[in-house]
Amino acid sequence: MSAGIRLRRVPGRYGVSRLASDAPIPDWLSGAGFTALIRADDELTVVCQMDRIPEGIEADAPWACLRSMGPFDFHTTGIVKSLVTPLSDKGIGVFVLCTFDGEHILVADRDMNAAVAALTEAGHEFEVDIR
Repeated sequence: MSAGIRLRRVPGRYGVSRLASDAPIPDWLSGAGFTALIRADDELTVVCQMDRIPEGIEADAPWACLRSMGPFDFHTTGIVKSLVTPLSDKGIGVFVLCTFDGEHILVADRDMNAAVAALTEAGHEFEVDIR
């Protein structure tokens, strides 16, 4: 993928939490903002606005979220790589979630300005200047 990707910031501050693999879908997942639920054979990962995650739940927060402006053809290669590589090259960790129409790149809230700078330097564009 050689052309830059259009991105936008998803409002909110997010948390990534881990529950037991057989845990029911938590009620606190529902609400405004981006949410994601991934059930694997060894865990249930829940992403939502951090203020909804109850005390006592294992979680990492705060995260900021950037979203690519798709949709992209499923057979297009290099989309995630083109977003993750400039961040990785600058030492910025990511948590990536893909949807039918695009990618959600979570970066630590403290790294958001550096992430925007790295992605802009790599040729990606933002809907509005979010720095």
